[in-house]
Amino acid sequence: MPFNRHGSNLAYRKKAMISDYPVKSPRKLIEVALPLDAINAACSREKSIRHGHPSTLHLWWARRPLAAARAVIFAQLVNDPGYQQGGGFKYGRNKKDAAIERKRLFKIIEELVLWENTTNEEVLERARVEIRRSWREVCELNKEHPQADELFNPDKLSIWCNCFEL
Repeated sequence: MPFNRHGSNLAYRKKAMISDYPVKSPRKLIEVALPLDAINAACSREKSIRHGHPSTLHLWWARRPLAAARAVIFAQLVNDPGYQQGGGFKYGRNKKDAAIERKRLFKIIEELVLWENTTNEEVLERARVEIRRSWREVCELNKEHPQADELFNPDKLSIWCNCFEL
């Protein structure tokens, strides 16, 4: 066992405790499906905008469309609605309900990637609501975790969401 200079094996015990209780997390939307046609169309259109777009300030060597970034970040933060089992938990819906819910999430992504909706608070708020809902679902799955108060504190989420807006 590794000991620190005071003879304690606290770091080893903490590592063992975390590995004994893994965080339960359902698959994210990006792992299952994305509306690639809508994202590609928005990215192509965004590259052709010549007024009011950040890329017009300076031509840099690796321009990336903001539409793709918004879609990927949203899809990484939102849980996939499909049925999942394993890792000590069950989560999700049957195939029919999951397909309907996935279409609804795709609609949010399709609206989120449009350049006109970059400052549309209604669209951004729908995305924020879905992100918060996914966070609460993960918190619910992990409410028995020994460090749940520290790991899944809603106050920390609200601070994080206020700092990093979509």
